[in-house]
Amino acid sequence: MTESPVLRVAGRPVGRYVTRPELPARLSPRPYLHPVTTLAGTAVTELSPADHLHHLGVGVAVPDVEGSNFWGGRTFVRGQGPTELDNHGAQRHLSFQLRDPDGFVEELRWVADGGELLRERRTVAATELTDTAWALDFTFALTNTTAQQLTIGSPATNGRPGAAYGGFFWRARKEAEAPRVFTPDAEGEAEAHGRTADWLALAGSTWTLVLAGATDATRRDPWFVRTAEYPGVGSSLAHTERVSIAPGDTLVRRVVTVVADGRLDRTRAAALIRKAVAP
Repeated sequence: MTESPVLRVAGRPVGRYVTRPELPARLSPRPYLHPVTTLAGTAVTELSPADHLHHLGVGVAVPDVEGSNFWGGRTFVRGQGPTELDNHGAQRHLSFQLRDPDGFVEELRWVADGGELLRERRTVAATELTDTAWALDFTFALTNTTAQQLTIGSPATNGRPGAAYGGFFWRARKEAEAPRVFTPDAEGEAEAHGRTADWLALAGSTWTLVLAGATDATRRDPWFVRTAEYPGVGSSLAHTERVSIAPGDTLVRRVVTVVADGRLDRTRAAALIRKAVAP
């Protein structure tokens, strides 16, 4: 059985999940979804683009777990700025607890310096919404398997304002023009970035992504948004301060993303994400 399952919606392939990527250590190897497509077949992810080689489609990436880099690339060091360090961790696929055409449940190890820091249970499901839209439901649960308290940080908590990335992250398709970004009551990167919102939409030339936190804890995480430099959106686990996980405790986040053909307006985006996260 292949270790890189293909997600299908109504029989159509919409995403490939790569469990064991062969990547250099500085890219913080980790499983990822790529390519992810609309139902019409338009790709809405990028893998190792020239501007950020460590951006790997859709997945979970954290720049600082007790000093280990699970994001890839340089590490932001207070007083020094972005610095190349030999501190990269890796997410290792262990097994699938469930495998279906429309989703899976996976167990992973987060390892650094030869030891395990976290054990993750990842649940991914694809659901048809309409004949032009489907939803990716992505949950990750991180359990501290060490005997000490672990803390998760970001460049922002390490001294770089506005760079609180880390957690769920979606590197979107780069086009000639930057995508439009909007929330229920805000427009543009400057207004959406670093703020909480019930949902956030990224609209390209012929496609739209609409993301929403689907638990109370996830909704409290501000959005990390880039459109001008590159198209990407994710959650901010450590926005203003480091997040602690006690030994044996588990941090859980769930993000649901609508993947739609066409450029959605605010009304249509809101209707689709409501349908996607409905109980």
